[in-house]
Amino acid sequence: MTVWNLRRLPWPPVVDAAGARASLPLSVCIPARNEAANIEACVRSVLGGGVEELSVYVYDDQSEDETPSILKQLTEEEPRLRIVPTQPMPSGWCGKQHACWRLAQAAIAGSGNDGWMLFIDADVRIAPNGLRRTLAHATECDRDGELGLLSTFPRQVTRSMGEALLVTSIFFILLSYLPFGRMRRTLDPAASAACGQFMLVKQSCYTAFGGHESLKDSMHDGVKMPRLARQHGYRTDLFDGPDVASCRMYKGLGAAWRGFAKNAYEGLGSPVLLLILTMLHFVGHILPPVLFAASITISTTSESVQWIAVVASGGATLLGIGQRLVIATREQHTAKVAPLHALSVLIMTAVQWWSLYLHLTGRRSWRGRTLQQVSPR
Repeated sequence: MTVWNLRRLPWPPVVDAAGARASLPLSVCIPARNEAANIEACVRSVLGGGVEELSVYVYDDQSEDETPSILKQLTEEEPRLRIVPTQPMPSGWCGKQHACWRLAQAAIAGSGNDGWMLFIDADVRIAPNGLRRTLAHATECDRDGELGLLSTFPRQVTRSMGEALLVTSIFFILLSYLPFGRMRRTLDPAASAACGQFMLVKQSCYTAFGGHESLKDSMHDGVKMPRLARQHGYRTDLFDGPDVASCRMYKGLGAAWRGFAKNAYEGLGSPVLLLILTMLHFVGHILPPVLFAASITISTTSESVQWIAVVASGGATLLGIGQRLVIATREQHTAKVAPLHALSVLIMTAVQWWSLYLHLTGRRSWRGRTLQQVSPR
């Protein structure tokens, strides 16, 4: 599945400053809560993304650090930057979804419900010409006018092994379990995916499915938004963008654990599916290196272990390591995690079960806010 999917994950075209101009304007929407360490670099990277017909909207989500003062200074330097007024968050909303909803309303009012909106997180950095390339690819994909959402998973920057073990597993899950062929042949909501760090949405599509108000109690817009778009008759798609955008999502294993635990279970949405996935991970990825080590150890002291046990378990182990090496090379993240593939899968699976526990006990939280238990859909 991984090899099959990688062959069907396109790169956006390389365009120069005069090439592939998008026919519709672009509004970039950035929610920011306590992002003093990120917001200036993020905004400046967006402004350098190669798009002239550009508006950048930032919503200060009741920050308690220097984010507001940094934004005020940036607006004095850059006329394309607009600060959306902060409003109290209504009950029942997730903080990010409320911020994105306010951003979208401002963007639509500013452009007349025409063009594209790009939702990115404040820790994302856009590469030079990255926005121009994205819009060029969107134009190419939208020849029939039915594309509603286009997304990519930015290159994930990790500076510790703990981060790498967990953060890079998102590519393992995406490329192992999402059939890209079915994603493009059908409008099946289950055969879709997006990354909340980088989602390009056509404004007419956004309006049709009700925008972030339709997923106000969710912490996983990357799952919910493409499903809503498809339910309303729009296509969604993915492209490969490690050279379009990058992101250091979390700093350290502890932060990564807490960050993934807030929505890992919501991304699956079913205890039965979680159980099946756990069995697949255990048998296919965690057990082989254990059996290989055991068979090697036993074979040195006993003739009862057949060579086939060593070859089979060793081969399965190498397949898992090889899969992660291929993914790491393609997505431009550290390859050091590949030999620890089984440990990475074990940690990721543990996070999913912990996320289920937080979901059942109503303890899922992020940025100091606890979300009410997600209602069934």
